[in-house]
Amino acid sequence: MYKQLVPADVLFFMLYAAMAVVALIACIYLLFRRGNAFDATISSPLRLRRWTAAFFASLALSHVWYLPIVFLSSEDDVMLAYLIGGLFDCMTILPLSIIMLLSMLQDRRRPLWPVVVAVLPLVALCAIFIACRSAMLLLLVRLYFLLLGLGLIIYMVREVSQYRRWLRDNYADLEHKEVWQNFVVLVLIVLMFTVYATDLEGSVYDYAIQIMSTALVCYLLWRVETLSDLSIAQPLPFSEAEETSPIDEAIDPDDSLTDTDSIGSLLQQYCIDAQLYLQHDLTLLQLAQAIGTNRSYLSLYFSRQGMTYNAYINDLRIRHFIELYRQEVAEQRPFTAQQLASESGYRSYSTFSLAFKQRMGQNVTAWMHEPIES
Repeated sequence: MYKQLVPADVLFFMLYAAMAVVALIACIYLLFRRGNAFDATISSPLRLRRWTAAFFASLALSHVWYLPIVFLSSEDDVMLAYLIGGLFDCMTILPLSIIMLLSMLQDRRRPLWPVVVAVLPLVALCAIFIACRSAMLLLLVRLYFLLLGLGLIIYMVREVSQYRRWLRDNYADLEHKEVWQNFVVLVLIVLMFTVYATDLEGSVYDYAIQIMSTALVCYLLWRVETLSDLSIAQPLPFSEAEETSPIDEAIDPDDSLTDTDSIGSLLQQYCIDAQLYLQHDLTLLQLAQAIGTNRSYLSLYFSRQGMTYNAYINDLRIRHFIELYRQEVAEQRPFTAQQLASESGYRSYSTFSLAFKQRMGQNVTAWMHEPIES
């Protein structure tokens, strides 16, 4: 994965060693620290923490493997050491990076065996190349490597798009659930492996690999610690509300027609009138429990209304904001948009600003400068 180190290149040696140390520290942090050093209010997914820690450990071990190569004098020994290191990278770093990407998507637990199946041909080609040293095999290795990266991009774009829809169908608040950051991680990983596959010469290549690896470790650590664990059941403000049927119960749309028709009045009573929509992190499941139905019926209701759950809650919150704004203006009391947004159920003002612009067609500042309609 890395060119032979030059002992005299102290700067590169320090950067190389720092990369290994950073990866090792990040691994230990994710495995053994129970709290969150970035945001104490966030609990990150345990499964993602473990797989990311394994990825960091593989990066650190990879650096340890390549480091002694500077002391080898035989070119054949150096080449063999690099080839074996590349084989271990394909067996560890590559599959772990894919598994880590899949673990960031919390809508369902995806099977891991396709990752093994996809990586096995590459491992086999690398092993055969070590034995044969054929130029044709090397070309096949690089070609399969690039095809694997292209396939990963196509698959992740599809899965992340599906994940975005799932979030909007089930969560009112999308803070710490940002989907676009999954693409950032994907781009960084694909970029690093693409540079690796090109096998360029020169110090610029060597420094680029180390800088990208360090940036990837730091960004991944921050991303993991700022991603909310969606599997944690949040406390409900209503203990008496229980689901009337299993969450994953199969529904016949014809049989559920009467139930979904009655959901509108239930939402008016238990969500709108009771202002339940002001609760932070209110989920579709919690709202279903509050009105005495199950998640599937409620999801079907929103689908028939041509909206997502996220859009429904945001619409109620924006209306609440507008009502508060008009009251404050009418009574000539001092206020800020941030204050009213918080009182309208938004924990993040940036989330409120985006929702407001989508709902009203203009930003908050421009809207507040317009005359109030009677």
